[in-house]
Amino acid sequence: MKVNRLVQTFILSASVSVLLACSGEEQANVEAPVSVDSAAAAKIGQIDDQRIVDADSEPGNWLAYGRTYEEQRFSPLTQITKENVKDLGLAWFKDMGTNRALESTPIVVDGTMFLTSTWSRVYALDALTGEEKWSYDPKVPREWGRRACCDVVNRGVAVYKGQVFVGSLDGRLIALDADSGEMIWEVDTIIDRDRFYTITGAPRVANDKVFIGNGGAEFGVRGYVTAYDVNNGEEVWRFFTVPGDPKQPPENKAMEIAAETWKGTNYWEYGGGGTVWNSIVYDPDFNTVYLGVGNGSPWTREMRSPGGGDNLFLSSIVALDADTGEYKWHYQTTPGDNWDYTAVQDIALADMTIDGVDRKVLLQAPKNGFFYVIDRSDGKLLKANQFAAVTWATHVDLETGRPVENELNSYADKPQWILPGPLGAHNWQAMSIDAEAGIAYLPVQENALIYAMSDEYYETGLYKRHPGRMNLGLEFGRIAQLFVDNIAEQPPVRGVLKAFNFITGEEKWAVEFPHFWNGGVLATEGGLVFQGNVLGMFAAYDQETGETLWDFNTYVSMLAPPITYQIDGVQYVSILTGTGGGDLFSGAPIDPVPNPASLTYSNTGRLLVFKLGGAETLPTPTKRDMTIPEQQLAQVSDEKLAEGEVLYHDFCAPCHGLVARSGGVIADLRMMGAGSHENFDKIVLEGLLAGNGMASFADSLTSADTALIHNYVKARAHEDREVAMGNPDAGRLTWLK
Repeated sequence: MKVNRLVQTFILSASVSVLLACSGEEQANVEAPVSVDSAAAAKIGQIDDQRIVDADSEPGNWLAYGRTYEEQRFSPLTQITKENVKDLGLAWFKDMGTNRALESTPIVVDGTMFLTSTWSRVYALDALTGEEKWSYDPKVPREWGRRACCDVVNRGVAVYKGQVFVGSLDGRLIALDADSGEMIWEVDTIIDRDRFYTITGAPRVANDKVFIGNGGAEFGVRGYVTAYDVNNGEEVWRFFTVPGDPKQPPENKAMEIAAETWKGTNYWEYGGGGTVWNSIVYDPDFNTVYLGVGNGSPWTREMRSPGGGDNLFLSSIVALDADTGEYKWHYQTTPGDNWDYTAVQDIALADMTIDGVDRKVLLQAPKNGFFYVIDRSDGKLLKANQFAAVTWATHVDLETGRPVENELNSYADKPQWILPGPLGAHNWQAMSIDAEAGIAYLPVQENALIYAMSDEYYETGLYKRHPGRMNLGLEFGRIAQLFVDNIAEQPPVRGVLKAFNFITGEEKWAVEFPHFWNGGVLATEGGLVFQGNVLGMFAAYDQETGETLWDFNTYVSMLAPPITYQIDGVQYVSILTGTGGGDLFSGAPIDPVPNPASLTYSNTGRLLVFKLGGAETLPTPTKRDMTIPEQQLAQVSDEKLAEGEVLYHDFCAPCHGLVARSGGVIADLRMMGAGSHENFDKIVLEGLLAGNGMASFADSLTSADTALIHNYVKARAHEDREVAMGNPDAGRLTWLK
């Protein structure tokens, strides 16, 4: 029983929420909780450390990225229940003016909602009506989109002492006035602008400091996290996550320790990776900041660190003193990471009894498929239970704390299907933790990749860094052919919303989806679990059974996590629509997997807000016309088409999709009109569409290269057009039929 939380909620809400939940009706004459009143103070965004620590005393607000410093994303609100959720309806919505992925977690404080959209734009809205109070555009140069591995996304802001903090895609940290949206200060966080650094994650704030990391490991950068003074943007400390040039003195003792775990003579030239692009969590109990550290650069350890080594602090959780940045401890989830198994996924904190001992624990379900329970006082591993299909390792040894790798799945000598793939068994999409029950409500993915070493490595025994493109060390140029040649061994693909007991490793229930790339999760004291999925359905599930109790067709796929808040005694649930992100490469699914809603209709970005009795409706969507135009084909040999295929997948597929089949976010090149064909080189080499985010690739490609790519795209369009018209023998890639 959840007596403690229920009693707390009764007291804090003066029984208002419970009365409403019992009646199932909105009560206009009841008094609102004092913590969230629509007649808020004149100054907005007045959040401080103590207010976040005491967040449960004002459950109607959503004060921090994960609601509280614990980041459990479990709301004490109880007005919307299993009994009345059937009456949930749309209260209002806001078009966000984008067709790219929306991933933001809104912050709601005293009736104002702060959130971000694509290109790092910030909005302050009246959380009761959706009326815009102000907006801020950092004017990120659109060509910077080429530097982002996973779309032009942003996961949100931090609000603190009347300021709103946001990281921009082009690497700036910006402080805005919460009342007006005017910029107070900004600082350049990037240490080397010749490398492709980006920021997509939400900052965190505590102790008058704002903490921010960065992305870019795929392009060859060195990861770090920086703390800045909230008052003026001055740097307080910086912690690098991987060692730098060994000819230079290490920045601190932690880098001395890390350097001993890297081999070879030029690992630092690749950048090393280890970017902290998502999870930074503050722990007031120990005055500690926990960093979730990402993958290596390149992905393959044979190239990154020949001779082996754990490669600290890749794929690790690192604990630092929040005031000084001094290293405290670390736990490495995937030593010597070889698969892009980042540990940047959400970290939650909890006080729990583990095996009869009261402990303060850290919880994480990273990409590698094991759910970790760690004592956050010293980093000791307590539990590591498998929560998804895994083939790269057999288990985690609790004595050593290390995974036991499955040597049969090595891809050093031959291609191998391996689970999880690089999108992970769980990615950044938020989980929700019910600490009292020991249950994680978790969006799980089962989507293998066929890993193969780069042809360049096989041919020369070396791998050199290629500026201006992803440097993974894997063979992506021939990835389509690798799929064709090994399709019979491909493991099943699915997505699952899972209620997982992270103490025992038992699955309480699971809801399966036909596609792996679904949204984040919110659970509430009302007995509900909310999630948006790839088919466009925003649904509420019974926490005990997983039964679908309510759903709403948004006609748009979703990645963002829902939140809930309460104003004037009325509980609201909100979510952003729009997919994309790291799954752009996968493109359109292959039959019999159904198309995502965003491919069937459009990827319209909206903020949706629901309440009991809401009666607003969305515009009726129109299905996309997926007719592929007839192609003007040149006489090109299979050898030249194969060359074009390699170039396409090396440079174009990360945005435009595997085998030129877009997933409905970035333009589908098979659908190009005559103007795009005529101006192909102007677009690709001269940056004709740089203002839309399609930057020039003249630094990496020649006109001879673009001719090969262009012919390949037209050939793929012709193949799929013929198949659609009923000619099943037209396709060269038979696996597409």
